[in-house]
Amino acid sequence: MRSSRMVPFAALAVGGVLLVAGCGTEEPAAPVAKAPNSAGEGGGAPAGPVVRNGTARTSNALQGTGDWAAAPGAEAEKWVQLTATRLDGVGEVLVNGAGLTLYRFDEDSAEPAKATCNDACAGKWPPVTVQAGGKVFLAGVAADDVGFVQRDDGKLQVTVGGWPVYRFAKDVRGGDVKGQGVGNTWFGVRPDGGKAGQDAEPVEKQPRDGQRSTPAKRVVLFSGFSFNVFDEDAASQVIEAGTVPDGGCVNALDPGTASSIAFDGLVKIWSGPDCTGESKQLGAVDAENVGGIADLRDIDFNNTIQSVKLPQ
Repeated sequence: MRSSRMVPFAALAVGGVLLVAGCGTEEPAAPVAKAPNSAGEGGGAPAGPVVRNGTARTSNALQGTGDWAAAPGAEAEKWVQLTATRLDGVGEVLVNGAGLTLYRFDEDSAEPAKATCNDACAGKWPPVTVQAGGKVFLAGVAADDVGFVQRDDGKLQVTVGGWPVYRFAKDVRGGDVKGQGVGNTWFGVRPDGGKAGQDAEPVEKQPRDGQRSTPAKRVVLFSGFSFNVFDEDAASQVIEAGTVPDGGCVNALDPGTASSIAFDGLVKIWSGPDCTGESKQLGAVDAENVGGIADLRDIDFNNTIQSVKLPQ
């Protein structure tokens, strides 16, 4: 990957307001539609958390909060991050904002969502919880696959594909997967809620009629792979719908440096400025790349994006 001259995200935010490339106005980040409650009607989980495309870093989250908090508590439940990446030994898997691997438990259920790891179990496998009014940041994860279930202690636990999500207390640094296969019931969780690992059976995805051509509302370009999870020096560019010029085309701030991209709907990427040259359309609901692409080498477009078009 080339060294990036991309403008750091800090230069794109003033007082929490995003400056969008290709437009001279300032607009607050628009959240993705709130994820459905995995508990279903009558499940008891109150509404509140907001799901949005991007990462905690690109959304200017405060240090010491959410996944960056030093200890469990109210500060830690202000936000969580779900990011798709690849790790040795498990393949595609989700990690949180600190790069720690996320897991699912076979003794839980997804339909309906039910968390059964409580008390001493929850000490070893801390549940990923978020407060009402908190945020869930997504990179490489479809918003429709994310929900919430109320635990026995009343807290809201994040679900993916209906499965409650946990960390493993013995994982202490990014890339650790010490919880994989424990008791033959704990496995890393994939972006669709399936089990991580080569022997995992794929989760069959059903196309959602009427959403196949939904335009993206928010696109984030990253100069690092895996949405910058392991690269604090990498830069980002946020592009918001509603603030782009007529026609929907936005030139990259630092063309030809993006190595991953997150999005929440249809978006077209181009190899030339002003939406010219070679192009690829991403984000169809029934496509494999719903939510983002952690490594643009997978589609032969690494360090290639010079402009982006959001359908209008």
